[in-house]
Amino acid sequence: MDHKLQVEILKDLMHQLDTGKNIDVGVQYKIPTDSYANEELAEKEWETMFRNHPQAIGLSGALPEPGSFLTLEDFGAPVLATRDKKGTFRAFLNACRHRATRVATEARGKRTLFTCPFHAWSYSNEGDLVAIPDNDHFGDVDKSCRGLIELPALEHGGLLWVHPQPEGKLDIEGLLGPLANEIASNGFEDLVYVGSKTIDRKLNWKFANDTFGETYHFQKLHKDTLGHIFYGNNTHYEEFGRNHRFTTANIGIDKFRELPESEWQINQGTFVDYHLFPNIQCIWSGDNVSFIRIYPDPENVGRSITQVDFYFSQTAVDAANAADAETKAKSVENVYERTEDSVSTLESIMEVFNSTIEQEDYVMGEYQQIAAASGIAGDALIGRNEPVIHHYHRSYREALGLPPLETIEPPIQTAAE
Repeated sequence: MDHKLQVEILKDLMHQLDTGKNIDVGVQYKIPTDSYANEELAEKEWETMFRNHPQAIGLSGALPEPGSFLTLEDFGAPVLATRDKKGTFRAFLNACRHRATRVATEARGKRTLFTCPFHAWSYSNEGDLVAIPDNDHFGDVDKSCRGLIELPALEHGGLLWVHPQPEGKLDIEGLLGPLANEIASNGFEDLVYVGSKTIDRKLNWKFANDTFGETYHFQKLHKDTLGHIFYGNNTHYEEFGRNHRFTTANIGIDKFRELPESEWQINQGTFVDYHLFPNIQCIWSGDNVSFIRIYPDPENVGRSITQVDFYFSQTAVDAANAADAETKAKSVENVYERTEDSVSTLESIMEVFNSTIEQEDYVMGEYQQIAAASGIAGDALIGRNEPVIHHYHRSYREALGLPPLETIEPPIQTAAE
């Protein structure tokens, strides 16, 4: 990220903290709670935003070297992602061209040859069909025409993109606009994959996305957890088409008041959340990224699956390994009381997702889901201090061709007031 932009964002957040005023975009919106529980709408979302929309599946570090692979089946197509012998990122339908069963069943690993467990047809990590056992029994097959079905795949700025349809288009400039270059400047391609977490809860995928859209709740819901690190009630955000950048201050921002602007670094005083439409939250904290992929359950509008992948700089990984014994000796209950350095360890980051996201935010989402499913909850009210949620839902409705959100007119004040 350009340093001038970092300083601009930090100054804006400091001003909000100094004045005690969060961002105010001057408008409130109503969101129909039925949109979180409507099955017909959920089917349209699935087809439009997942089965037929480009998907970001991770950072480059998910496939660290030639021969690396990973599998996933979160958006309607079983995908086998590989890094071939030239280091090129490739993606294929994870389905044998004989009887369409999986050719790779492990979540990730390193392999140059994939052998179908059913009849042992074998494929290279470039998708070529290279062997058919008992070929004389089976009959002639033109191997050049029966390789794995390749999906459009692109690696850009440290992000891995796949389109679920073989004829789909991947246009990073069209998807991200100027945000593509900003992300590419952050060094994501150098980060190392260190682990994953799956959160499977009874809340609609949009409720899960909303969780990452405001800081109004930090000192209420998270007063005993994340509230020890982040101030809350401060927001800087910028829209990039249907994507946005959302930034909020942690306690580290205060040290910049004593330093020249040339030494200010945004990742030492904030976290930066890149929302990549429709379902990605990419939270960047300098030496680490939490890459959050939120998916609906196509069979259950009231369930979502959040896949979180953790990436760290090699320096941070080495430091965490060196301090592993000391870290384990400390109680996870005290994770929010640790020093600024130790909060950056893998254990602590993962604990944040357990104690804060899963056990606090998503529990609220499950309560919301019950109300939405009742059919009598009416509209949710999104305040002037929650523009990130405004933008997400405006973009979501635009993509589906839905009517715009209704605004709420401010109450008329009398002369006496």
